[in-house]
Amino acid sequence: MTHPSATPSSPRRPAFAATAEAAAHSSLGDLPEWRLEDLYPAPDSPAFKQDLAKAEADCLAFEARWKGKLAEAATKTGKEGLGAAVAAYEALEDLMGRIGSYAGLTYFSDTTKPANGKFYGDVQSKLTDLSSHLLFFALELNRIEDEVVERALVADDLAIHYKPWILDLRKDKPYQLDDRLEQLFLEKSMTGAGAFNRLFDETMASLRFTIDGEEVPLEVALSQLQEPDPETRRKAAEALSATFKAHIRTFTLITNTLAKDKEISDRWRGFTDIADSRHLANRVEREVVDALAAAVKAAYPRLSHRYYAMKAKWLGMEQLNFWDRNAPLPETTNRAIPWDEAKSTVLEAYRGFDPEMAAIAGRFFDGGWIDAPVRPGKAPGAFAHPTVPSAHPYVLVNYMGKPRDVMTLAHELGHGVHQVLAGAQGALMASTPLTLAETASVFGEMLTFRALLSRTTDRRERKAMLAQKVEDMINTVVRQIAFYDFERRLHTARKDGELTADDIGALWLAVQTESLGSAVKISEGYETYWSYIPHFIHSPFYVYAYAFGDCLVNSLYAVYEKAEPGFQQKYFALLKAGGSQHHSTLLAPFGLDATDPAFWDKGLSMIEGLIDELEALDGA
Repeated sequence: MTHPSATPSSPRRPAFAATAEAAAHSSLGDLPEWRLEDLYPAPDSPAFKQDLAKAEADCLAFEARWKGKLAEAATKTGKEGLGAAVAAYEALEDLMGRIGSYAGLTYFSDTTKPANGKFYGDVQSKLTDLSSHLLFFALELNRIEDEVVERALVADDLAIHYKPWILDLRKDKPYQLDDRLEQLFLEKSMTGAGAFNRLFDETMASLRFTIDGEEVPLEVALSQLQEPDPETRRKAAEALSATFKAHIRTFTLITNTLAKDKEISDRWRGFTDIADSRHLANRVEREVVDALAAAVKAAYPRLSHRYYAMKAKWLGMEQLNFWDRNAPLPETTNRAIPWDEAKSTVLEAYRGFDPEMAAIAGRFFDGGWIDAPVRPGKAPGAFAHPTVPSAHPYVLVNYMGKPRDVMTLAHELGHGVHQVLAGAQGALMASTPLTLAETASVFGEMLTFRALLSRTTDRRERKAMLAQKVEDMINTVVRQIAFYDFERRLHTARKDGELTADDIGALWLAVQTESLGSAVKISEGYETYWSYIPHFIHSPFYVYAYAFGDCLVNSLYAVYEKAEPGFQQKYFALLKAGGSQHHSTLLAPFGLDATDPAFWDKGLSMIEGLIDELEALDGA
């Protein structure tokens, strides 16, 4: 997942050619590329072809063995019982997940390479076809009477192991359609939402932005918004605006189509609110998310409005231009941070918390699980892909040597550690709902930031570090809730008809103006910046998970700072649980309750406290 609080950054340069040169330069060191051979040697390798053939045979065999027989299986135990059926289903999920992960990671390595696009598309199509033979399983399982399932979850030892997954699955029961409709939705997804997702990815990867006569990709153009020179930032912003505007019809079509596609699905399934399907997938109550959004919006004046007014003063401006929002302070060093230094910084911070965390993170470096260089066609941003429990996660970053890149590395490695620890839950229960999915990543960032801050004694350097952390937290909390607000407005408006680019731009500017405040000047060109946010396309309403995670971690870190006995053990237990427990159960040992409205204010107060510290430093 792309880290929202850090736009990947780079040493100052005018063009992509210079970026590629800098990435290979000794100032950054050797940047690792991931070893996908751990999954398969090559797309045309015998191992990959054998697994694809095995997946097809096993899916057909599974359907023949269990379709129409689950209610009877729920009355039995052992090899004939419901637990045995779920175990066989889990084995298929792992095998097909490995195949799909390999195709996806190959594609994201270079989305502009036609062979990668074909491979990814063909594999996705094949897996969709195979999934149609498994579709019956969840639907049929959820048609079994509650009392029959309850008895199976007492009598069948294997079913008891899968109890969290079975009970979780049954929460989907009210929104399931009949088998034929579900199959139609599944098969049409490849030519519907899936096709438009791919169109977005390939269009975005192919975009080039002209700055000073040189064409650069998205990552480099965005990184120049963090350069010290105001003219560099302005030119980058204008180049971004010009290219987005030139392709705005395509992005408008994609957004309209996917919003309508979601509205059709929600209507057929019976979801009453536009975000309810996301809340269900996250296993979080709508009221909890509403309380989070309301608390953050109420905090706009004392967080983002206040901070950007301070920053405008520091930069000697009446108002910040929108392209100055992430500009470095004069106190910020422009030194490129070598890869080895970034590695040691994160691992030392993790080790300071617990040696086991550092040991797990170290495996990503030693095992070839990280892809770090910027290169043409590579997916922008950063993410940690869990693949499947029988393999290992992979991390993608676009490392260009700025402090935010180090924080992004800490963030994604936090995800990776979480995914490794949760893997023991198996393919069905390892995946963590979004409410807790950002916990380890944001906690890893916080550990790294606190470790760096603790050894910084220079007042100017400390101010620059605090300011950067505040900006990252504002980007993670305020900006993501503004994104959530924008999505709500967009999907609501789409119900009344197709939206023009101007319509969407107006919604975007409205929420940005509210969240940024009067200290940031929203000028012409910014109305198109909604178009490059991948979360709007791939995971509607995902964005509140970042704010949820940041506020949660702020509260969690406050417990840690009190040196509570056994904190590390409880923290590892939370990560190892994966998706097997509800967030309320996992947070209870720390004395935290996300259903309490005051919980969110507690998390937001930490951001406010850092702004207070900045103000005190400024006046010292």
